[in-house]
Amino acid sequence: MSSEHGGAIHSVLIENRSFPPSAEFASRARVGSIEEYERLWTRAKDDPEGFWGEIAACLTWSKPWSRVLDWQPPHARWFVDATLNAAENCVDRHCVGANRNKAAIIWEGEPGDRRVLRYQDLERETAKLANVLKRFGVRPGDVVAIYMPLVPEAVVAMLACARIGAPHTVVFGGFSAEALAGRIQDCGAKVLLTADGGWRRGKIVPLKEQADLALATCPTVENVIVYQRTAHKVGFEPGRDHWWHEVTAEASPDCPPVAVDSEHPLFILYTSGSTGKPKGILHTTGGYLVGCHATTGWVFDLRDDDTYFCTADIGWITGHSYVVYGPLARGATVVLYEGAPNWPDEARFWKIIEDYRVSILYTAPTAIRAFMKWGEQYPLRHDLSSLRLLGTVGEPINPEAWIWYQRVIGGGRCPIVDTWWQTETGAIMISPLPGATPTVPGSATRPLPGVVPEIVTKDGKPVPVGHGGLLVIKQPWPAMLRTLHGDDDRYRATYWSEIDGCYFTGDGARRDENGNYWILGRVDDVLNVAGHRLSTMEIESALVSHARVAEAAVVGRPDDIRGQAIVAFVTLESGQSPSEAVRQELRAHVVKEIGALARPDDIRFSESLPKTRSGKIMRRLLRDVAAGRETVGDTSTIEDFSVLARLRSDDEV
Repeated sequence: MSSEHGGAIHSVLIENRSFPPSAEFASRARVGSIEEYERLWTRAKDDPEGFWGEIAACLTWSKPWSRVLDWQPPHARWFVDATLNAAENCVDRHCVGANRNKAAIIWEGEPGDRRVLRYQDLERETAKLANVLKRFGVRPGDVVAIYMPLVPEAVVAMLACARIGAPHTVVFGGFSAEALAGRIQDCGAKVLLTADGGWRRGKIVPLKEQADLALATCPTVENVIVYQRTAHKVGFEPGRDHWWHEVTAEASPDCPPVAVDSEHPLFILYTSGSTGKPKGILHTTGGYLVGCHATTGWVFDLRDDDTYFCTADIGWITGHSYVVYGPLARGATVVLYEGAPNWPDEARFWKIIEDYRVSILYTAPTAIRAFMKWGEQYPLRHDLSSLRLLGTVGEPINPEAWIWYQRVIGGGRCPIVDTWWQTETGAIMISPLPGATPTVPGSATRPLPGVVPEIVTKDGKPVPVGHGGLLVIKQPWPAMLRTLHGDDDRYRATYWSEIDGCYFTGDGARRDENGNYWILGRVDDVLNVAGHRLSTMEIESALVSHARVAEAAVVGRPDDIRGQAIVAFVTLESGQSPSEAVRQELRAHVVKEIGALARPDDIRFSESLPKTRSGKIMRRLLRDVAAGRETVGDTSTIEDFSVLARLRSDDEV
């Protein structure tokens, strides 16, 4: 560790390019200048209850709050004693007047089938399914599990649960039976909503078969409602299993939304831990919805005529907050796409954008690096001129991918909002405001109003500007998680025990002289090399900036002399072949970009890297490979186990 700054992270990435908002964009933006942003941020910091009380008034409440915040660290109650309903705010209130005929969801299946649900259609389908759930004995507080492909009915399922006060837990449709069973067992779900299958790269994903395997060990599930997506034959258990289209055909479309307490649980969403079972993140209704509504407006500068495309599945927090609850609470038109971005070819996303005249695109850096690897010829086939704003989510984006995204996809005219937030935070925390903030490739820039971050040492002392440290949040915010389901002790230990009085994000960061925040990745991923704590993200960024490299992941390997050695796993661009000469070329490139301190000790070439189904590289598994250890802990989120097997066998390194 650095003795000078008590465990600060040595930050080595230098990026001087800056892109101010265009005068045209700023003139129409919700927040149109950096001065306006700073007034908002200062107001929210100095008077959080007054600020959030005004913001919350944009929603429909059945009963007003007696006070905005009751903060008993580490537990918060927001909008105390108030009642509301999330489905009413996302659907019903838009069915008054002309918006009832506005498209809420534009959906495209992987085989090419298409549907549009207007807000009045969404209200009708949500109410009918809610009545079915009530008929099956679901009451406010009962948990409903959702395990579905990305079809409109998955959104209907979430909103139907919210309509009757039943918390939902969405399990991504690519997860195994074991992963599904563990989540159902932990939350005690009463009903499972699933499908016969879904489409992925031209093949059927057998959801019902996986669900049946899971339910063999899930006695709390009394009824299973099965949406018919693929029409292939599946097993049915009489009395337990019901076809979606049959039970909803009999249901009334009249189901008044249930007003629930602001702190009533809205959903439980599981996120993997490095060891042990996944954590059940608990979000409640009022504060979460206020946070999603506010940040959707600020960050995406959302307008009534926008067509918004977030590429995340609803099985992840991005899908919850910025496919369903945030955009629909604002009455947006949301594009959903069921399948893979490279089916039937690598131009699928760009065709969707052209066909539906998408104006806002929100996707992951992992996807952007894949687009880069596939080549510019695919986006260049299509008219992307409808785009006016681009966003990134999920992990820090390296500057070269940022520049490619801005140049090739945005045509050099679209601002990029590089957003930092977590499953636990519920809503975006640090991000540019596109009409106000000068953007810098690789930086999430400034905290949003109501977010008060600090970068500190392990002793809680602020680090100097330009130095890396631990990212913490000093004030509560409405969309914050309330606890871990069934394990409040773990909630306290994980998020509130590291730095006294602060929420510990688990991420490293630095703040530059312009006030911009640079996320350095998970603290667990920081390397300790010869007394220097180095960010893996910065070394990865240097590698990816080389023309031969499509993707890179950097981890540490135990080293008797230096503490840790630097091991890089590299995927080369199409047409490039691994060799010792390329290995040495890349090591020299890192030295040139960063310095000798960051030179990789070992570079291993691989056709692909182990990733979660949301596209994040699983560096924890790569650390095991680099050190020659067996893999322990939760691996239920890995997309392709064969990648890990090949890395271990050295077939590709």
